[in-house]
Amino acid sequence: MNLAPLQAVPVNVYRTEDVITVAAPTPGLGAENIAVDVTPEGRLVIRGRLRGALKDAKEVLLEEWSAGPYFREIDLPAPVDGEAATVTYGNGVLVVALPVARRTRPARLALCETGPSRARRVPGDRKCRTRLTRKRAGG
Repeated sequence: MNLAPLQAVPVNVYRTEDVITVAAPTPGLGAENIAVDVTPEGRLVIRGRLRGALKDAKEVLLEEWSAGPYFREIDLPAPVDGEAATVTYGNGVLVVALPVARRTRPARLALCETGPSRARRVPGDRKCRTRLTRKRAGG
């Protein structure tokens, strides 16, 4: 069993009047390996599970990077609506857009697939609480 050390994910945080956006590089993960939570305390938690099925089957001669596991927890600068958040993941970068709100609404967002998609929370779905809809051309 491979017990790789947990990697702290570097983030960029941006804010407009209406949205707080967090971008984090998480290379090497599939969408099924990424979880994003907005806590009742107004924190954003990003988790990425380790991937690399062939890692244990081969002798590693040099290892300068690893595909997870990743973890990052940050205090958000304002209350957000986690249930209205959108999550995209592509080219190894996770982007979470969180609408600013009067009070924080916690939520768990788990991506179901990768690509230029928009994720929305689906209440009551325990396996994957996001529904992905493809952005339409021109919109």
